Amino acid sequence: MDVTITGRRIQVTDSFREQVAKKMSELDSRVDKVIRAEVQAQAEIRGAGEAVRVEITLVGKGPVVRAEAIAGDKSQAFDEAFDHLKIRLRKAQDRRRTHRNLRRVGFVEPAIEPPVSEDQPTAPAHPVKKVGGLEIQGDGPMVVREKLFWSAPLTLAQALDEMELVGHDFFLYVDADSALPSVVYRRKAYDYGVIHLQVTQ
Repeated sequence: MDVTITGRRIQVTDSFREQVAKKMSELDSRVDKVIRAEVQAQAEIRGAGEAVRVEITLVGKGPVVRAEAIAGDKSQAFDEAFDHLKIRLRKAQDRRRTHRNLRRVGFVEPAIEPPVSEDQPTAPAHPVKKVGGLEIQGDGPMVVREKLFWSAPLTLAQALDEMELVGHDFFLYVDADSALPSVVYRRKAYDYGVIHLQVTQ
């Protein structure tokens, strides 16, 4: 597994690199098909003091797995994020044992950035860009981010599994049984809801 460590507004020390390498080596025997791990430490200002956010992302032939934590220093934040990551992986393994043949293809690629052409004309003083069907001139007034992901159709059980692995409260997918765009989301209690989108012509 290749491990990439980056810092934003914070220095990445040799001792921190050693800590990350040692901990991530523990995952090699637990996680199959992981190609690389990305560890990012970022300094943040919270209230009157400073804190560090550490995010760990596992990318490979299976679903993306992500965990993060915020603490007073980067070593503590990494340890907490790593513990969250192990819990997510353990839950996924338990879910797979419960549901045999749960996952099919399930590979989620990173967001695709459009290629840059060398023959593009010179940009105007206030460039106009189209994002999500909206035309935005310059920097605003809206901040809109658009991402494109590739994914095979998933069953509801697979979508729940992938939502847990990335630690989100919702997950967008195409239902394998109905072929409808669908969203599974976490409710206030310990249960889930599902929204299916019926497209009309």
